[in-house]
Amino acid sequence: MPLRALVAFLLAVGLVSCGAAYAVDPESPEGAAVVFEALSGNPEKVREALTFADENWRDGFAPMVLELSYFTRDPAVRARLLRLLEKKTGRRHQDLDEYWKFIWSRPPADHSGYALFKSSLYRLIDPKFADYFATERTALIRLDEVRWGGVFQDGIPPLRDPKMIAADEADYLRDSNVVFGIEVNGDARAYPKRILAWHEMFVDEVGGVPVAGVYCTLCGTVILYETAVHGVQHRMGTSGFLYRSNKLMYDQATQSLWSTLKGTPVIGPLADADPRIVLPRRAVVTTTWGEWKRRHPETTVLSLETGHERDYGEGVAYREYFATDELMFPVPEDDRRLKNKAEVFTLKGDGDETVAISARFLKKTPIHHDEISGTRFVVLTDKSGANRAYQTTLEFKQWDGDRTAVDDSGVRWHLTEAELRSDQGETLPRMPAQRAFWFGWQAAFPDARLVK
Repeated sequence: MPLRALVAFLLAVGLVSCGAAYAVDPESPEGAAVVFEALSGNPEKVREALTFADENWRDGFAPMVLELSYFTRDPAVRARLLRLLEKKTGRRHQDLDEYWKFIWSRPPADHSGYALFKSSLYRLIDPKFADYFATERTALIRLDEVRWGGVFQDGIPPLRDPKMIAADEADYLRDSNVVFGIEVNGDARAYPKRILAWHEMFVDEVGGVPVAGVYCTLCGTVILYETAVHGVQHRMGTSGFLYRSNKLMYDQATQSLWSTLKGTPVIGPLADADPRIVLPRRAVVTTTWGEWKRRHPETTVLSLETGHERDYGEGVAYREYFATDELMFPVPEDDRRLKNKAEVFTLKGDGDETVAISARFLKKTPIHHDEISGTRFVVLTDKSGANRAYQTTLEFKQWDGDRTAVDDSGVRWHLTEAELRSDQGETLPRMPAQRAFWFGWQAAFPDARLVK
């Protein structure tokens, strides 16, 4: 039941009445419903809602009051909400993000009506949002850390089965333009950043494998996932919400919310699925169009004919965001071992074990040996600065920065997107890995090991 319907019911049965004290439990969904009425636009209801919150304050009201302050159209009501928040938290911030960081620094004050509150609030923006936060849904992450990104469901439209063209047809691209390159079963494709930044996801079949390439522009990473797990094909989309400044996906069948960086459902009926659902990853390389085309003259690349009207010029999308180290949405902690948007090359092992390797470090160390979850690997960085990781127990001593590496036994190995192949026909498999901004990766994986 939406919160406004709940309030109407309370009025009807006499549990609340205008001008009278609210006879409801502040910790209950009914208590959340009363607080919600601060958004009603009715001066009397607003006054009573704020009085109720003031006299029956619970820490669980803080995220509700803060979210209401974003959505009220009345500046006076917004000011009253913020004065209430200041009074009850003992903190005064002009920047509302600082209130969020304060709330997140404390143990979650789980309020029994918060899921219903959130569902009712955001359904006012898009009715599809109501399902995300329904009260019966499992949540593996803090609901107060789930922030609206400012768009409807699929308001940043994914490219579904997008038109691809041959390399020699892509006269809109310059060799210096950034692309995200993938190869699946010999099917090489390039996805220019200048296009993908406007869409943040492509859903397609590549090399006979159903995949979703998810671009979290805020955290600077493209991850390629296979979308079939345990015999179920998940049709993914963009939820419109973020968790720790990381894009949350959704699946169309259940409206569960999924972590972009983990490839797992975190809110909804799939969050507690048995067996656990984890989308398989594949490797992505961040490189330039000229470099990718040289290595893969047979590649296809996204066409400008996307079905959408956008300015697909290089560097247009998110220009101001990419130009600074400032964040658009806050994260609980700032880890300043690197700048927020310093690029790191990332690999994920068992559970939440991850490693983030500074791209700047790899540029200076084109052969880097490492290990994650007991698996040894080597990262080879080519002359263009692109990084690829391969599973191996061998030690490599030479690398020409292009196609050929030599191990400590003098065996020559040749780089492909799928593997390293020796002159003797032995192979070393490529490992799923991708670039990301340091702050985004660390926010999702606070215990990430950093190499810099």
